[in-house]
Parts: sequence; structure tokens; C-alpha cells
Amino acid sequence: MIAELGHLALWLALGVALLLGVLPWRWPEPGERLAAPLTGWLALFIGAGYVALSASFLRADFSVAYVAQHSHSALPWPYQLAAVWGGHEGSLLLWVTLLAGWMLALRHASRDWPVVLRARVLAVLGLLAAGFLLFLLCTSNPFERVLPALPEGRDLNPLLQDPGMVMHPPLLYMGYVGFAVAFALAIVALWAGEVDGPWARRARPWTLAAWAALSLGIALGSWWAYSELGWGGWWFWDPVENASFLPWLAGTALVHSLAVMEKRGAFKAWTVLLAILAFSLSLLGTFLVRSGVLSSVHAFATDPQRGLFILGFLLAVVGPSLALFGARAGRLGLGTRFHLVSRETALLANNFMLLAACGAVLLGTLYPLLLDALTGQKLSVGPPYFEAVFVPLMLPVLLLLGVGPVLRWREAEARPLLRALRWPLALAPLLALGHGWLEGTVGVMTALGLLMGWWVLATTAADLGARLLKSQALPRSVAAMLLAHAGVGVFVIGVTLVSSQQQELDTPLRAGEVASLGPVRLKLQDVRSVDGPNYRAAEARLLLSRPGQPDAVLRPQKRIYESSEMPMTESAIERDWRGDVYVSLAEPVDTPQGRAWIVHLAIKPYVAWIWGGVVLMALGGLLAATDRRYRNGGAA
Repeated sequence: MIAELGHLALWLALGVALLLGVLPWRWPEPGERLAAPLTGWLALFIGAGYVALSASFLRADFSVAYVAQHSHSALPWPYQLAAVWGGHEGSLLLWVTLLAGWMLALRHASRDWPVVLRARVLAVLGLLAAGFLLFLLCTSNPFERVLPALPEGRDLNPLLQDPGMVMHPPLLYMGYVGFAVAFALAIVALWAGEVDGPWARRARPWTLAAWAALSLGIALGSWWAYSELGWGGWWFWDPVENASFLPWLAGTALVHSLAVMEKRGAFKAWTVLLAILAFSLSLLGTFLVRSGVLSSVHAFATDPQRGLFILGFLLAVVGPSLALFGARAGRLGLGTRFHLVSRETALLANNFMLLAACGAVLLGTLYPLLLDALTGQKLSVGPPYFEAVFVPLMLPVLLLLGVGPVLRWREAEARPLLRALRWPLALAPLLALGHGWLEGTVGVMTALGLLMGWWVLATTAADLGARLLKSQALPRSVAAMLLAHAGVGVFVIGVTLVSSQQQELDTPLRAGEVASLGPVRLKLQDVRSVDGPNYRAAEARLLLSRPGQPDAVLRPQKRIYESSEMPMTESAIERDWRGDVYVSLAEPVDTPQGRAWIVHLAIKPYVAWIWGGVVLMALGGLLAATDRRYRNGGAA
């Protein structure tokens, strides 16, 4: 009866979500009083449904169709729990569960908010939860039975049987769903016609937390692609990768816009619009992944009925929201004035460039779909397009990233600005040239990327030094900003060097033979058979030798999963802060000298800086979100 109880819990959650979404608007007095307890009941029922589905996986209950499709009795238990979100139905339940968690956290943190505001924000989130629960229950029931029960499950997709996939979807969805809080605050503010500093202080910590979670989720997804897919790419501009990148770009603009509004009271209408756009792009990503219109290793194959439901829900949320914005934005006012040379102007230009980049990525993602739907023509838009349009748009953003923090609010003067930037202007080119010389780089784009990365790091260090000279105490918000900006610099250097300096080699090797790539020597010792819990594999032992470093043994595998007979490549990576040595095992081949194995060897310079930079950015976001200014209901 566990599945039936979970199904019942979701129907009860739907009823509670509808009550929560309607009462504060239709009957304000009881609605305001009941909003908090209804939020608790909603979280309880949705949580019960999620626990029931998890229990069905742990019990290997193959009478539940979803469990039979995505699990196996030999699947290790961590992956049994991860299999809950391994398919469409379970991942949607995870989405709704995380939304309920955000609502519960908001209920706790908003006790000092005005009663009407708190109730209406929870009501908007309740309506969103009701829409997703309707989708779940009407088209994607995860508790549907198959009788008689199947003797064995089909197993979790081998691509998903990786530690990165245990944390990647929850963190990604935490970011997606977290933008719903800023969206709900924006809708309520538009309805009341009041957007001010306290509103920005209420919205900012939730937006920062969502942005940090989305940053980590995207990074984990790219780390998984790098480690698991066998071809060693950390980012490929896949349409589903783009679907998560779009709300991140809009969310980054929103974070900076909220900072301006909180400090100066400017950008009122613009900030509200960004809050709507960030969550709308999260919903668009949901449509793209689950509608079946995309072909990707990340996408969930679904039927047209589900795609139409999501499209209808997307239009029902975004359309009225933008209509409300159009009707009420004029009442918000322009906010305080500022001069052309000021921090406000730099942040506004930064926002425009981020949204331009977002539009370019959106165009490259959707244009092939629209062309196919309208004309039947097939067009592939790949990395060359995105790199050609995205990189030039990011260069001004990186330039402003160094200039903006040292500009004064409202109006800045040229002389103090040049004085503050004199050391970064001198050091950044020297550091870039020195770093490029050490790595042996000569390309113009590589030099430009290094210059931008070191420019951000140099300006961040100069800003930190100037602030510490003025005061021994560094405010948490300032420390968070500097940490996040340093992360951007580290990230840019990592991306520049791994994209331009990586080396790759595919070569057949027999036992005892050696392959060389740059300073790396790789000797194949042997290939033997090993058995895993639900797979068998050919495992190679390769001796890695590099000048000045101890030898290491790498063990890449070629796996065959028993349930599907699906071959999988499991790479082996020797990690180092200056670069990884990446090895994967392809197919065996027959040569005149005997059987050999195709070995893929790659050197990935500074790839660890990519993950490290994102972690620094996310830590900066989380540090800013915990600022004590946000703990008393948004008061200053």
C-alpha cells in the first residue's frame, strides 16, 4: 500500500495547494491566518509522497511502473535513491518537493514580514505548486501500478550511475525552484504597486541562495559530463546545458540589480522584470527538457501530451505575469537619478550585456526547433556559433567586473578611478604575459582570455587591499562580492587554458607498449576482466609517468551493464591543480601483432580551476545570503 498512500498524499497536497493559492486573495482574513499552517500541511503531504516513492525504490517494488523502468535489484542503494529522479515522473516530484521545502523555509524566515505580504507570497507559490501537482497527477503519475509485478527492473540509465548525478539534479532544481521566491515577491509587489528598498532586502537572500545552488548544480553537471561521458568535454553547448545556463545568466543580472535597488533605490521596474524573467527561463528549461522537442543525453523522452501541458502551464504563468508587469510597471517610478560615470551605470551596462548573452544563447537553442517546426528543415547549432557570439559579449562584462566595485555610487570622478585602477592596469598585462609564457601560449584569444582573468583577479585584490587599509573590518556583503568576483577570474583562466591548450591522442596499445603526449608517457600494463554489482568490465592498468612527479596507475574501464547490455566508458583521471591527465578505454582492435586497445589520452590544463572558480562564486553568493541585514524581515 506504500504506492497508494504516496499517490493519495499527492492528491491531498493538490487540495491544500489550491486552498493556499486562493484563500489569501479571495478571502483575505482567513487566508492570511491560514497561509502558514497550510504551507506546513503542503510540505508534509508532498514530503510523504516523495518518501513513499523512495521506499518503493529501496524495496525494489517492481509492481510500480516507474520503479520497474528505472531500477534493478542489483543497483547499489545510493543509486536506488538517485533513481527516484532518474526519469521524468520522479524528477518532477523532486521539483515539487524542493518547492515545498523553499516554501517551508520562507514561512519560517518571513515571520516578521507584513501579514498580507507573507500570505500572498505563499499563495503565489501555492498556485505554482498546484500547477506542477496537476501536471504530475494527470500526466506523470510516479505511482502507477503494473500488474502482475515484473520480476526484474530495467535498471537506471548507466549514464546516471555516477556520484555526480547523486547531487547534480537536486542542486540544479534548488536553483530553478529558488527563483520562484523572487518571482512571487515580484508578482505581489506589482499587484500592490510598491517596490522599495525593504522589498529588495527581502528578495535578495532568496535570490542569492537560488543562484548559488544553480551555480553548483551546473558545475556538477559539467563535472559529470567531463568525468563520465568518455570524451572528456566539460561543456558542449548542449541544448539542455543551455536550458540551465539561461536562468543562471538572468539570475546573475537579477543579483546585481537587487544590489543597486537595495543601496540606491534605482532599477525598480528593471529588477522586477528580471525576477519574472529568471523564473520564466527556469520554466522554459523544464519545457525543453520534458517536452520531447530536444534530443540530448540530459533530456527526458516524453509524449506530446506532457509537452502540451507544460507549454500551457508555461504560458499561463509567464503571460499574465508579463501582462501584470506591463500594466503596473509605470506606477513603480524611476527611482533615484545617477550620472553616466557611476557604479549604477556600470551595473546597468553589465545587466544589459548579460541579457544580450542570454538572448544569444536562447536564439541558438530555439532557432533550430522553430525552423524545424515551420519549414521542416534540420539545422544544427553547435559550439562555433555560441563561442562566436557569447565570448565577445562577455568581454565587456569582465572589464566592468573590475571597474564597477571601485566606482562610487551616483557619481564618480575620473582621477580617483584611475588612481584606484593604476596597479591592476599595470599588473594584469604582466601577469597574463608571464602566465602565457610559462604555459607556452601564443594565440591572441588565449592571451586575451588570460588578460581578462588576471584583470578580474588584480582588480579584486586591489579593491580588497584598499578596503582593508581604510578599515580592519570587512563587511560580509563586501567579502562575498570579492570572493565571487575572484571566482570569476579563476574560472576564466581555467576555461581559457583548457579550451586552447588541451592535447588529445587516440592510439592502439598492446600490453607493454607506450604512448607519449607532450611530457606524459602512458604504458599499458594489462587489461583484465572485473565484475561490479550490476556490470562486467574490461579494466586497463596504465602506468602514468610525468617529469618531476611520482608515477601513478590509472584504471579506465569499458563496462557492459547486465540489464541492458549497454556499453559504457568509465574514464580514469589523474587530477592536479595545474591540469588533469584524462584516460579512457575505447574498443579492442586486431592488429598484425595481436589484439590491442584503443586508448584515448588527453591533457587538460587548469581544468580544476573551472570547478574551483564556480565553487568560489557559489560561496560568495551563500555568504552574501547570510548577511545579518536580511534576518529581520527586510528592515534596514
